[in-house]
Amino acid sequence: MTESTKIPLSVAIIAKDEADNLPDCLKSISFAEQIVVVDSGSTDNTTEIAAAAGCEVFVEPWRGFGPQKQLAIDKCRNVWVLVLDADERIPDETASVIRNIVRENDMSISGYSFPRKNFFQGRWIRHMGWWPDRVVRLFRKRNGRMSLSRVHESVIVDGRVESLHVPIEHYTESRLSPILNKIDKYSTLGAIESSEAGKRSSIPSAVMRAFLAFIQNYFLRRGFMDGRQGLALAVLDSVNKFFKYAKLSELGAMKSDDKGMKK
Repeated sequence: MTESTKIPLSVAIIAKDEADNLPDCLKSISFAEQIVVVDSGSTDNTTEIAAAAGCEVFVEPWRGFGPQKQLAIDKCRNVWVLVLDADERIPDETASVIRNIVRENDMSISGYSFPRKNFFQGRWIRHMGWWPDRVVRLFRKRNGRMSLSRVHESVIVDGRVESLHVPIEHYTESRLSPILNKIDKYSTLGAIESSEAGKRSSIPSAVMRAFLAFIQNYFLRRGFMDGRQGLALAVLDSVNKFFKYAKLSELGAMKSDDKGMKK
């Protein structure tokens, strides 16, 4: 086989309004035999881009990150599945390793994890836990599944998972307005999950958590070594923590009001 030959690998991607990111993502995985794109209602030409690239495109209502990715996995046909986000890329060195894994098909291994390189505002981030940001993404379909988390979902693998040293590249959103919108969405989902788990918070607690998050990321995890980008990320994570726990406090207050009204 030549390096241009497609291999029996399925790639599962969820997307919404990813027309800017998707072409480079799909180009980096052109060696895969099947690419499944599950769209949740894009208003741009995401689905057209995916279809033109030969992907199998499905439009499905939004179920949450974990369930939506599991839906994409369920539509995969091959033994090996790679889960990828639209803003991620598989560099050539990683593609070569994945080719070998799928071809050799070592039955003793159920999945593989990768270090993830995160690119933010023109710089690869090396601190604050952003490198190596290790993630499990390649696995045997019969042995792997997504967690059902609304946010911060992950691949769960039954069996042996090997650590690889070749990276996945992540070109994370760098524009502040979309980031703030994302923080609003993710903090709401995180607050709901915490509330359902029986956790409670308060505004003073939210402020303290935000402050400690900044200290941990910028100083203890050496975010200052990533320049202005490190400072921006430390502040953004602090803001995310504040809103998550402030919203959790709000949910707790609403539950208390509901109980009071029922008495």
